[in-house]
Amino acid sequence: MKILVCVTSVPDTTTKIAFTDNNTRLNKAGVTFITGPYDDYALARAVELKEKLGASVTVLNVGEADAEPVIRKCLAIGADDAIRVNAEPTDAYFVAEQIAAIAKDAQYDLILMGRESIDYNGGQVHGIVGEMLGIPSISPVMLLDIAGDTAQITREIEGGKEELEAKLPLVLGCQEPIAEWKIPNMRGIMTARTKPLKIVEPTGTDKLTAVGSYELPAPRGSVKMIKAEEAETLIQLLRTEAKVI
Repeated sequence: MKILVCVTSVPDTTTKIAFTDNNTRLNKAGVTFITGPYDDYALARAVELKEKLGASVTVLNVGEADAEPVIRKCLAIGADDAIRVNAEPTDAYFVAEQIAAIAKDAQYDLILMGRESIDYNGGQVHGIVGEMLGIPSISPVMLLDIAGDTAQITREIEGGKEELEAKLPLVLGCQEPIAEWKIPNMRGIMTARTKPLKIVEPTGTDKLTAVGSYELPAPRGSVKMIKAEEAETLIQLLRTEAKVI
């Protein structure tokens, strides 16, 4: 069984974001990059399936050279090898096209990725990849087991859960609690240095979208402290200033 895990390299969730080039690009100076949290769940489940079923796990990242520490961490967690498509991942269709091209050549049984990245939060790539490959795409997947050539899946729906069965190959967008995040141990970190990391150039069409500009959220407003015994004042401010009642 061959599993492909697609991962993103994204700013740490505690990063203070700033922009450059007239607010059209992220300022990467001083930014720590991590594996996308939802991708971490996908990778953790892939490693579990590797240990259970004897599968092979390949990590794929569409990104530039600064993503390689994130890729090496994925190798340290348990992936067998990795591929990096040497391109900036700013367009969902473009990223999906790179994934589909590699997956089509290698004939993976299972393609896992996070339900969305935490930088653009588009949640589009898994669906586009499935369409390009002509195979089912399911998201967000909370539980996953494999029995022969069939995947047993639980996914989140509005107001509940849905249990599904589907034949491989599949594309799945993953989220918690599909698996627990894994922390690489020292042996994994050492062996990751020698695992294959293949770098390929992008193929296909040009990017279909471009960023016009980014904007930071409005700063928080000032806070007014109201004494507990002045409930009428609080109610009046909620009506006249906050306008929430």
